[in-house]
Amino acid sequence: MNMSRARERLVVIGGDAAGMSAASQARRLKGPGELEIVAFERGHFTSYSACGIPYWVGGDVTDRDRLVARTPQEHRARDIDLRLRTEVTELDLDGQRVRARDVDSGEETWTSYDKLVIATGARPIRPDMPGADAAGVHGVQTLGDGQALLDTLQSTRGRRAVVVGAGYIGVEMAEALIKRGYEVTVVNRGSEPMSTLDPDMGRLVHEAMEGLGITMVNDAEVTKIVTDDDGRVGAVVTQEGEFPADVVVLGIGVRPETTLARAAGLPLGPHDGLLTDRSMRVRGHENIWSGGDCVEVLDLVSGQERHIPLGTHANKHGQVIGTNVGGGYATFPGVVGTAVSKVCDLEIARTGLREKDAHRVGLRFESVTIESTSRAGYYPDASPMTVKMLAEHGTGRLLGVQIVGREGAGKRVDIAAVALTAGMTAEQMTALDLGYAPPFSPVWDPVLVAARKAAAKVRGSM
Repeated sequence: MNMSRARERLVVIGGDAAGMSAASQARRLKGPGELEIVAFERGHFTSYSACGIPYWVGGDVTDRDRLVARTPQEHRARDIDLRLRTEVTELDLDGQRVRARDVDSGEETWTSYDKLVIATGARPIRPDMPGADAAGVHGVQTLGDGQALLDTLQSTRGRRAVVVGAGYIGVEMAEALIKRGYEVTVVNRGSEPMSTLDPDMGRLVHEAMEGLGITMVNDAEVTKIVTDDDGRVGAVVTQEGEFPADVVVLGIGVRPETTLARAAGLPLGPHDGLLTDRSMRVRGHENIWSGGDCVEVLDLVSGQERHIPLGTHANKHGQVIGTNVGGGYATFPGVVGTAVSKVCDLEIARTGLREKDAHRVGLRFESVTIESTSRAGYYPDASPMTVKMLAEHGTGRLLGVQIVGREGAGKRVDIAAVALTAGMTAEQMTALDLGYAPPFSPVWDPVLVAARKAAAKVRGSM
């Protein structure tokens, strides 16, 4: 501890979910007289929902500020010294200090710390090719990115959009652009959209996107982005052809933003994310914690480290970090990889392992797919639902579930997420006492129908 100060100083790098959750929780446990908190954020906003950006761009959310959970002024009112437009450029671990640069003035200063939280998030993957930085090419990682895209959409005369990538962001942005009246083409290097699903389930998403009027181009690698004489985007080029574009949205994915951590020699995992223990303390460093999209987390199903950038995890990480920094005790045990999204009224959900994940970690499994409905078949507006389940060969342990369907399908994945966390078998799942009434479910819920079929297949294989 720096003995020249009467109180400890916590320095937080990153002003979004993990960083400010950690700062706020630490402040709840320790008052300003005990703990000074300094937070650095290189952007203009704090504590906002990046997940909501596609819905803001599409017009479902009409006001940008509705995506902000807590403003900088609110954080400062709680005695958190929040410094916006300030980017940390260097970590001095031996001296327990950070170098920060004012983005607007360029002025640099050093700030010492007793405890450090690294919540630098993730950075969008931008293809290394000609035209990738042209005017009209947008990522959608921050609120500033979302505003820049909206400005382009409002000023561009043409109505042709190309989305590169068909993961969560790509699929959601394609729908948002359709709602804005654009002619949308999605260029995807995978065999089907939503690579977080197995291809047979991704095919259902493909069909739904085409039903919206979106042109899907699968198995296509973008080689360059063509620009006009003014330097604006004009087309996206693949080996299969050229697709005219007045705006391009990159939805290729993200990588952990660990440039500072790498330079300082902090431990990184196979996906370049920071490695922490269950308390979210950086391994081998007693006074440094990290959380959010810049860390790797334990997959409770496979037992391996994964990078899963989701706001749900980031907020939990922040709560755990803030509790530990504030003198309490909390842990983050790991994840099972649950995620949910939608295309128009098609709901898409997954948890646990896909087939290729199970193969990669050497697990033998049985796979079943069932068709059911969201409500009792005779009840009005019952909609179709497809559920795929993986169970371990021999033991019947649940390994993963994917669900694609209409209203009422997506959140059913939570049943499977709880079962995965508890280490249940498909057989054990069949006895779950789930709520039933015709407006909500058939007598046998679709997830339990899949569990029955999976359990029977496991027994048959033995």
